[in-house]
Amino acid sequence: MRAKSLRIALAALAALTLALPALAADAPPEPSKQTRLGLYVTAQEAFAMWSANQGQVKVLDVRTVEEYVFVGHAPMAVNIPSLHFSHKIDSFRKSYAMPANDMFVEQVKARFQAEDTILVICRSGQRSASAVNLLAGAGFKQAYSVVDGFEGDMNKDKDSPTFGQRTLNGWRNSTAPWTYALDPALVYQPGI
Repeated sequence: MRAKSLRIALAALAALTLALPALAADAPPEPSKQTRLGLYVTAQEAFAMWSANQGQVKVLDVRTVEEYVFVGHAPMAVNIPSLHFSHKIDSFRKSYAMPANDMFVEQVKARFQAEDTILVICRSGQRSASAVNLLAGAGFKQAYSVVDGFEGDMNKDKDSPTFGQRTLNGWRNSTAPWTYALDPALVYQPGI
């Protein structure tokens, strides 16, 4: 009886694993969120993929260390920023300059294998798309962009009390778990 239950459970897990590609989101309409690999998931789909196959599916958070620490993050996400926060204001853009992490691809290669399934997340899906393109150029074939990111898309409804806030979708606004707690094995550590 126990062996039969185990076979049924394994068959169900195998069926779910084969169905994972069906979870993939459509290509986002914004060109800045599109990737060369064409692999996309929503935050909710990303959590489902990771939950179904935690040993094979990895989560990579490419936001800055400051975002990872102070805005929160998925508890299983490895933080390797694709850009760094500079503390220098760009007066023209009215934002802080964010130079590229020149060691990004090398740091990812040190943590992940090219054949790994990697779910790449940023704030709202643009940096993750850029990061996926960098990884694709380095030989990664299963890098998915989380199209709604950690914080989600901005609410553009001027009549909404959350107008201008990132409340529409994203990991943090879904039922997926998130935390402020820092795991030394997952936080960004330059030079390692």
